[in-house]
Amino acid sequence: MVGLGTLINTGAIIAGGLLGTFFGHKLKESYQDGLMMASGISVLFIGIAGAMQGMLAISHKGLESGQSIFIVACLTLGTLVGEIINIESLFEHFGDWLKHKTGNAKDSRFINAFVTASLTVCIGAMAVVGAINDGILGDYSVLATKSILDFIIILVMSSTLGKGAAFSAIPVFFVEGSITLFAKILQPLMTQAALANISLIGSILIFCVGLNLVWGKKVRVANMLPALIVAVLLAYI
Repeated sequence: MVGLGTLINTGAIIAGGLLGTFFGHKLKESYQDGLMMASGISVLFIGIAGAMQGMLAISHKGLESGQSIFIVACLTLGTLVGEIINIESLFEHFGDWLKHKTGNAKDSRFINAFVTASLTVCIGAMAVVGAINDGILGDYSVLATKSILDFIIILVMSSTLGKGAAFSAIPVFFVEGSITLFAKILQPLMTQAALANISLIGSILIFCVGLNLVWGKKVRVANMLPALIVAVLLAYI
């Protein structure tokens, strides 16, 4: 059964998407460009903050960094698998199907908006931890907090990228709903080390989404998603 947290998160994304779509076309192009840049920079720093939390530690010698080899291993192995499968094209094909089924065939920005927004709100430890807590304890507080963040992010993205951003509610519903449904099976696998690894690699992928928002599509982030699975596996080595 889909948890209340998933429903709240999905509803927040839909609400943000509807508001952003309604008001977005009323904004001047220069305003939209400014909001796009602000959104990209915000996503960049969300990613940086999460990555630094996982890489930096305070010791008696001061501030030290680590996890470099781990990051290289996760990203290279994960990206190789993702490029072979070509996950990015699967996202785009689904986005193209949605575009036509929802009557937005003439919207040239729909697919990019859908893929970018989906990657931004689906990646990260909050989605995993929140969905597991919701499934086992009935505690949806983490997903409720995530919902507020996602509402703001999708509001801005749908204002600048277009209505395709609102449809990121679909993958969020299925991802978080599936984790909640199988929470009791996943809980033993999600050790503190595994969750820390997901948070670190997920933050780096979010940073890459920010890069694409600020400088145009430079990184095929969807093809890097298997890095999250590699991160979990390495937690047991």
